[in-house]
Amino acid sequence: MSVLVTGGAGYIGSHMVWELLDHGEDVVVLDRLSSGFDWAVPPEARLYVGDVGDSALVTKIIRDHKVNAIIHFAGSLIVPESVSDPLLYYENNTCKTRSLVADAIAEGVPHFIFSSTAAVYGTAGVEPVREDARTVPESPYGTSKLMTELILRDAAAAHAGFDYTVLRYFNVAGADPRGRTGQSTPGATLLIKVAAETALGKRPFMQIYGNDYPTPDGTCIRDYIHVSDLVAAHRLALDRMRAGGGSLVANCGYGHGYSVLEVMESVKRVYGGEIDVRIADRRPGDAVAVVANSDLARKELGWVPQLDDLDRIVADALAWERILAGKNWPSRTGS
Repeated sequence: MSVLVTGGAGYIGSHMVWELLDHGEDVVVLDRLSSGFDWAVPPEARLYVGDVGDSALVTKIIRDHKVNAIIHFAGSLIVPESVSDPLLYYENNTCKTRSLVADAIAEGVPHFIFSSTAAVYGTAGVEPVREDARTVPESPYGTSKLMTELILRDAAAAHAGFDYTVLRYFNVAGADPRGRTGQSTPGATLLIKVAAETALGKRPFMQIYGNDYPTPDGTCIRDYIHVSDLVAAHRLALDRMRAGGGSLVANCGYGHGYSVLEVMESVKRVYGGEIDVRIADRRPGDAVAVVANSDLARKELGWVPQLDDLDRIVADALAWERILAGKNWPSRTGS
């Protein structure tokens, strides 16, 4: 039996593959390599290059590898892009996931874990936000993820033997502490990734989008979670479902937030130098503040974060940028 990781050549997905392998799982990866890299997939995992919307390919993988769980990361995730091209996000994040869920049910795959987002809440107004808060997305990205959550809810209600876990991520950052993988996509928009690239001279400067928000220093506040803690939550969610725990929707965050300027101070502190930071206009779709109440994940999954420290997150991100700068990564042949 094996676990299928979609988007397993990408940032979070490649960390998930390592986490599963570290715990003795047999892993298969499906990724179209639009933003991921074949070299990011460990050689112990079988890589198929293709699209999650390709039902024939998905069915073949499930049958050939006796897949009994799917962890689904593949999708589009840039909020401003979703505002300018919403149909792309509804296609990649909603329609193709609907196809993947249908294939899983048709082939008798009992467990499905979906990477959702805090963007389903919008600006919640109450922090930290609980899973039962109103879901009012402020971008097509958030809406596309929420629509998929509803698909999973209704599919599980209609099909006995199929359960799911939805994990709503807050702001994921950092890199594998062992230096095996990290955020590698050129032109990435994640704040700590951008700041690390700027600190190391890969970007001449970086921009902060808006300093007039109703927060103490005028910049947006987010709950930053180390990617290694996040994938550990997924593994625990899989254990829970296998033990008969049933379906679950849970937040993944630390329960406290940092403003953009506070993150900049951490990067400067860890890096040991200044960064050219410039103020720009607000971006469409950005919520003012989003911080998690993660009590449910801690209770239901037995999740105990190990890397809840902003400077540690930044240090691992900087270490990965140095690794990227110093290596020529070999390609591998996909299946």
